[in-house]
Amino acid sequence: MPNYRDRRVAQEILKEVNDILRKRVRDPRVQNVNITDVHVTGDLQQATIYYSLLSDKASEKQKAQEGLDKAKGLVRRELGKALSIYKTPELLFELDESVEYGSKIDQMIRDLHKE
Repeated sequence: MPNYRDRRVAQEILKEVNDILRKRVRDPRVQNVNITDVHVTGDLQQATIYYSLLSDKASEKQKAQEGLDKAKGLVRRELGKALSIYKTPELLFELDESVEYGSKIDQMIRDLHKE
């Protein structure tokens, strides 16, 4: 099972980052951010953290990304304390487009039922 460790670390990162954003990051730009998924490289050097927003406004997305980028150092430091791995991975925050896509599909289905 070569991927087991990656998945376990990714799950741990997902849980911890959600927690850190709620409790430690005071930036209002990241208050509506929800971590949806984490992909970790096989060598655990990099973690891509996917997030969704309640808003689909481009300006809100931009602000959230800026807030996350600004908080990256703090998040990584806190993650280092929480994780039981030798080196904390580099963090990359990316908007999870699949959540938005799913919401659009849901809306289309609701609209169909109204007709």
